[in-house]
Formats: sequence, structure tokens, C-alpha cells
Amino acid sequence: MKQMKQMKNFRNIAFLSTFPPRECGIATFTEDLITSMGRLGAINIQVIAINNSNNYSYDNRVMASIRQNERCDYIEMAKKLNTSNIDLLVIEHEFGIYGGEHGDYILDLVNNLEIPIVTTLHTILSEPDPKQRLIINELGKRSEKIITMAQNTKQMLQSIYGVGSRKIEVIHHGVPKKPFESRDMLKKKFGYENRQIICTFGLIGPGKGIEHGIDAIAKLIDSSIDKDGNGNDNNDVLYLILGQTHPALKEEGAAYRNKLEELVGKLNLNRNIKFVNKYLSKDEIIEYLQLSDIYMTPYLTKDQAVSGTLAYAVGYGKAIVSTPYLYAKEMLSEGNGLLAEFGSPESLAVCIKDILENPFKKAKMEKNTLKVGRTMYWDRIAQQYTDVFLNITSTLQVGEV
Repeated sequence: MKQMKQMKNFRNIAFLSTFPPRECGIATFTEDLITSMGRLGAINIQVIAINNSNNYSYDNRVMASIRQNERCDYIEMAKKLNTSNIDLLVIEHEFGIYGGEHGDYILDLVNNLEIPIVTTLHTILSEPDPKQRLIINELGKRSEKIITMAQNTKQMLQSIYGVGSRKIEVIHHGVPKKPFESRDMLKKKFGYENRQIICTFGLIGPGKGIEHGIDAIAKLIDSSIDKDGNGNDNNDVLYLILGQTHPALKEEGAAYRNKLEELVGKLNLNRNIKFVNKYLSKDEIIEYLQLSDIYMTPYLTKDQAVSGTLAYAVGYGKAIVSTPYLYAKEMLSEGNGLLAEFGSPESLAVCIKDILENPFKKAKMEKNTLKVGRTMYWDRIAQQYTDVFLNITSTLQVGEV
């Protein structure tokens, strides 16, 4: 009679991801997730960090690193994992953080790996090129589970990438849980009393559509001045553009920021638009969100399957104006916000004005959004990930002889 392998009290899991101090949204996501999972005490977690050209000083959670653009590192890491005590590798996937064509070096690792993997997808394209489709298809074949953060990407994964439906798990993007502070008190703290605050945050670079957000503010201000030159409350709008230039887009990002600043000057909006040019801590992000009246994401493309910044805005119960990319369409359904047209400052301005001039509508949106947001706190999300990982490792151990 076959004997089951004795079950270990703890599982050993490694995450393959960028990791702080590297300034990257996926790095922040991974740190938040493993910190919250660590509080549950059911899994031993380590990190394999993806390095670009910088030399980072990691904390003791990082067991090893891979040089992003060195193909041999991926194969060597697979060999090391095969002889280690790691029971499961969790891959945080984004095309741009791995080496090769569209990050295809990740396939050198998974195709040489003998331990199970789970893949979390941070980008799911509706019109991938053949290489991008191949990468996700191969990850789907090799993974015990594919985790996505939006329900409306499940069908895409099946029909476009050939991922089996039973492999797909949907788990929300997590949000830090912090005490709520008074919007008026925070406005006073930052010197924004009697201002209607709209904000956008994140790493600044082309594709974010911030130029359309700026143009929308100009149109909003113009619409607030009547034929006699008198202004109404919309003239007190302040649009905060929060975040530094994307580190991976140094020259391109700097040129984009300069373009935005020139546009603000050209439109004479220095009183109504402010740049906060720094990499914000989570506490700073939350404070800015809590003092804001509207959160705006004017992104340019429809394919964004997840947005950490929008997730934070939902988590803190904001009225939201967004273009209709994948994640926004799902998160802003059922009265949680307003969707504007892509590339249309006029449409953004109409949505902003509608919210600012209808306080009851705004309050209802905030209530609806917060209801969703409360399901996204990291303690709940970490438990869902832990359950998935424990189920996989337990099932695999039971099947061993």
C-alpha cells in the first residue's frame, strides 16, 4: 500500500518579482502581499528579486536575485530552485520586467523548473502579438493557477491565450488599511482649504493621458466663468499630479513631464494645477486620496487589466472619473464612478463637472465605491492568496508517494 508523504507544518514559497527599494508598482504590490501573508503565519515566504542595472540593497526577505537582461541567470535560478526547499514559485508577471523579447527569458526559467508555479498577471492584452500570446499561453500551461485581478479578463485568458478556465482565479488588487481622516482637516493641513481637489498619482510617463486631464481642467475652468466674467465654484478646482517620472523611462519620461508643465503654463493654469514630483510613500498616497474630491485616471489605452492607483482610489471610497480601460470598466460599474471617452478632454470635463456640481451624486458614488473597497484590504486579499497556495501545495503533497 502506498504511503502519503508526511505533511510539513509550513510551506516554503518564493515570489519572483521586482522588489523595493526598486521603484516599481509590482515591487510595491509584492511587498504588501507578502507582508500581509506573513502576518497569517501559515507560509514561509522568500523573494527572488528581478534587478535592472541598479545595485539594490535588499532586506533579508530576498533570498536571491536575477539580472533582468542576463538569460543565463534564469536557467541557473531554475536549477537552484529544483534543489532547494522551495515548494512553490509565484511569478508576478509583467512583460516589461523580464529580459528578452517581451520578457520571454521567463520561459527559460519555467521550462527548466521542476517545482510547481502560480502566475499572477499584471497585464493582459486584448490584441497581443504572437510572442506575447506565446508567453502567457506557456505560463498558463506550466502554472497550477493563473491569478488575474478582474472578472472581465477571464474570457480573454481563455479565448485569446488558451488558458483553461479551471486554472483561473480572480483575486482583487490589495489596498492598505488605514484609519480614515477628515477630508476638511487634511485639506487644511496641506493648505488646500476651500479648494475642490482632483488628483492623479503614479509614475509619470507617456500613456497616462495626463495631458488630457490638464486640458479637461482648462475646459472646466472656462465653463465656470459666465458671460460677465464672474466665476463659480469650479474656478477653485485644484488638480494634483502626484508622482515622479517613471524610472524606466528616464529621457522619454522627462520630456513628457516637461511637455505637461509647458501645457500648464500655456493654458495659464498654474493656480489650478500642481505637480508633486516625488516617489510617494503609501501613507502620503492615502493622505492625498483622502483629501481629494475626485480621483482621475485619463489613461489612453483600453488594455489595462489592472491599475494599482485605481485600486487605491476604490479602497478609499473616492468618486472616480476614468477613461474606459478594462479595469476601470469593471471597478466603476454599478454607479461607482463615471467613464469618459478615450482622448477626450471635453468628456473628462463633463464628468468632473457633473460630480462637483451634484454633491448627492458624489456622496452616493463614494458610498458605493467604499463598499467595494472594504473587500480589497490586504488582510482579506492575503488570506485568499494563502488559501490558493496552501490548497496547491497540500494537493501536490497528498499525491506524492
